[in-house]
Amino acid sequence: MANILIVYASLTGNTEEIAELIAEGVQNAGHTAVLKSAENCNADEMLKYDGTMIGLYTWGDGDLPDEFLDFYDELDEVDLSGYKVALFGSGDTSYDLFCGAVDTAEAKLKERGAIVTEPSLKIEYSPLDEEKKDCRALGERFAGILAQVS
Repeated sequence: MANILIVYASLTGNTEEIAELIAEGVQNAGHTAVLKSAENCNADEMLKYDGTMIGLYTWGDGDLPDEFLDFYDELDEVDLSGYKVALFGSGDTSYDLFCGAVDTAEAKLKERGAIVTEPSLKIEYSPLDEEKKDCRALGERFAGILAQVS
């Protein structure tokens, strides 16, 4: 059974809702999901889990949210070589860089040696019914990947 950390930064509740749906998918697959806001989690906590899913909203034109900045900076101190991650986020397509913060976080995780197992899930605002299924499916797939190696 995989033990998965889901870290998220959410201002309006959209990214938190996505995180909760992903956690449902992990649990539906028979695995454990632990949800933590980025403000209440240190980057080194990731290594206590089989894998981590990170979700954040994009502020302005591609900026990381304030609630995620400390966690992001702490990543520089963590060796994630071979560690499996997946990313998700919410954003607004009226900006040039739709969910640009997700891309920034992905680049940092790869720089630290992490393996991104899935294409990032990017949702405009709050997930619609079909997107809710996509969220759960992402959790199920990620848990399945981790279960194969644990």
